[in-house]
Amino acid sequence: MDLFEYQARDMFEAHGVPVLAGATATTPQEARAAAEEIGRRSGGVTVVKAQVKTGGRGKAGGVKVAKSPEEAEEAAQAILGMDIKGHTVGTVMVAEGARIAEEYYFSLLLDRANRSYLAMCSKEGGMEIEQLAVERPEALARVEVDPNTGIDEAKAREIVEAAGFDEETAAKIVPVLASLWEVYRDEDATLVEVNPLVKTQDGDIIALDGKVTLDANADFRHPDHEALEDKAAADRLEAAAKEKGLNYVKLDGSVGIIGNGAGLVMSTLDVVAYAGEELTDGEGNHPKPANFLDIGGGASAEVMANGLHIILGDEQVKSVFVNVFGGITSCDAVANGIVGALNALGDEATKPLVVRLDGNNVEEGRRILAEANHPLVTIEETMDGAARKAAELASAANAA
Repeated sequence: MDLFEYQARDMFEAHGVPVLAGATATTPQEARAAAEEIGRRSGGVTVVKAQVKTGGRGKAGGVKVAKSPEEAEEAAQAILGMDIKGHTVGTVMVAEGARIAEEYYFSLLLDRANRSYLAMCSKEGGMEIEQLAVERPEALARVEVDPNTGIDEAKAREIVEAAGFDEETAAKIVPVLASLWEVYRDEDATLVEVNPLVKTQDGDIIALDGKVTLDANADFRHPDHEALEDKAAADRLEAAAKEKGLNYVKLDGSVGIIGNGAGLVMSTLDVVAYAGEELTDGEGNHPKPANFLDIGGGASAEVMANGLHIILGDEQVKSVFVNVFGGITSCDAVANGIVGALNALGDEATKPLVVRLDGNNVEEGRRILAEANHPLVTIEETMDGAARKAAELASAANAA
């Protein structure tokens, strides 16, 4: 889960990371009131910043400096409702102004390839870090961080020395990096980024902007993280699936996918995409997977009904491919789950299902489906054959 900047700011502050005062506003009038309060600390100067989960706000006009509450109100008026890379601005953060002397960059992220954490630091902040990494890679220090020890004083000094900071500035940055490590560790984050990390004209080090991504797999340890979710922007189907405990991701296609096991579902996405490419129409359109849905080891009627309910609620879906390998849960139990789900859904089930079963007790599973003889169900013995059939059904529905 990605946080908004104001949420990252609040999290930083809770862990002792130096930040400037800030408040959110959803109307120009609220922005003016916030600027009146916060601006007293910075000579009347505030910064009005669009709160969207994407970069490039400044270039899009989503960050404006205001020298009075009136200007803050005008800035909020211009920013609220703005579209920034497909994200509509509904909230702005009014932040205390800063007299910036220098801008730096720091991030700590999960390095999956090396099974460790990676700290990146540069004396050149405030710009696109991807651009810096390509054009001047020597200006971006990369230091591996052992998950068992994290960023203590010694590791923080190693990072700032690798980035080339002078001793005076390095001494001020070291404790800030240690605090940012606490955010990363204690909040179970996969990314903590500060761009820019600034030195003010008074010599203070401040996190002027923040980006934090939290690991959803650790939500059980952080019940307070639920309040950070942007429920208004959440995909309707993904939100409904989450409530049912389903591992679902919405994609842009017309073939719904249900499988048991993440690896099998990923393989199913591939074979459906491949089969769909053979059915490209004159305009280059072809059937593609509509979702990722892993029902895990259980395929009871309730679980299957919940999965089908979510997928059938997607207007883009024209056919559904149920691909299950019977292991601990045998194929006859899966078949009974499918039949029970279709009976439970009743008139809601209106789109064709292609079912491929294999593994434990597969013959009995196929017999149960054949005996049920549901008009929407087609049984296929192979994964490739089922993918082709589901793609053909979706293609025919799109052409109708």
